[in-house]
Amino acid sequence: MQDKLFEFISKYISLTEEEKNTLLSLDLFHSVKKGDVLLKEGQKTLNSFFVLKGCIRVYYNINGEEKTTAFYTEMEGLTPHCAINKNQSEYYISCIEDSILVVSNDNMSIEVNKKFPKFDIMCRKLSEELLAKKQIDFDEFKTSSPEQRYLNLLQKRPDLIQRVPQHQLASYLGIKPQSLSRLRARILEKK
Repeated sequence: MQDKLFEFISKYISLTEEEKNTLLSLDLFHSVKKGDVLLKEGQKTLNSFFVLKGCIRVYYNINGEEKTTAFYTEMEGLTPHCAINKNQSEYYISCIEDSILVVSNDNMSIEVNKKFPKFDIMCRKLSEELLAKKQIDFDEFKTSSPEQRYLNLLQKRPDLIQRVPQHQLASYLGIKPQSLSRLRARILEKK
């Protein structure tokens, strides 16, 4: 798993052996089981998560109904809002599959960035990319119909169709599971 992490990092910066060893000494790699909840509404955390293997989901519980807002799979990272603003979380983060995550926090980042300033550059680039991607995703979601959202999902993240339970996919698309079934049937008829 460390090779996957180093390969990802190499897209942004090159690492020396000393830098690799420093990262490995931080105990970053965590195995989590399907169904494990990483963060609950009302909890606080300082942790950020980066998925090396598996899938995690972000969702809100609104009047007893789960509303999925995001899925994170291989080579995607998530820093919960509460890790930044030090407030309680407004949402849940859970594992959809057995996963291997890189779990870090501000203290680790400060230590590594102080010792190796180029990590700060990498983190800034990653943050900029993530912000731009999130804005595009949000705009697409707000301006498209449920059918367009599903077709976009098929095009951009087809793996989720097989990996995520239908009721969670439907929630992510902003529709009910029955509507997703009808939508899929309509799309198959058109082919």
